[in-house]
Amino acid sequence: MSLDVNQLVADIKDAASTIIDNDVAEIRGFSERQVQALAKQAQLIATAMINDEIEEDLRDYFLDSLEDMALNFAKTLRGLLTVTIEKVWNAVVSVIWGAIESVTGLPLKVGA
Repeated sequence: MSLDVNQLVADIKDAASTIIDNDVAEIRGFSERQVQALAKQAQLIATAMINDEIEEDLRDYFLDSLEDMALNFAKTLRGLLTVTIEKVWNAVVSVIWGAIESVTGLPLKVGA
């Protein structure tokens, strides 16, 4: 018995796509909510500035807070993407190890 390279390629693509599709949907939902919140906060600050409802020092505080929100959003998104990449790597390695195990009959450890 030999390893079917074409089938392995298809299995690797399927494993990676399954994770990416699932995680991208979650990331997309998270990012959409966060971007909406950032935009709404910016709108509130802009309206308050136009209507002279906040003083300069308070305006700076709100703008700094908005910057912090944007930075935290970016950092969280980076973390989610890192986790997704690791999940894809694990899935691909599992598929490859499984293919080798099925052909050789020898058990392999993930990460070996």
